[in-house]
Amino acid sequence: MILSISAVLLFGAASALAVRTKSAGGGAAVVLFLFGFFAAGTGAYEPIHHLVQACADTLNDLD
Repeated sequence: MILSISAVLLFGAASALAVRTKSAGGGAAVVLFLFGFFAAGTGAYEPIHHLVQACADTLNDLD
């Protein structure tokens, strides 16, 4: 079974969890940064999207 989740939904949930738990670490900052770019769709969206897609493809190929 393959499960597909939208990046906006994934980063939104992770950022909501980070805010709720009041975590102030570097990981929370990265999650909030990526969620902001995915949600806003700014000019930096394409390079960040390609980077995240490459990371997802790499993790997928580790099988």
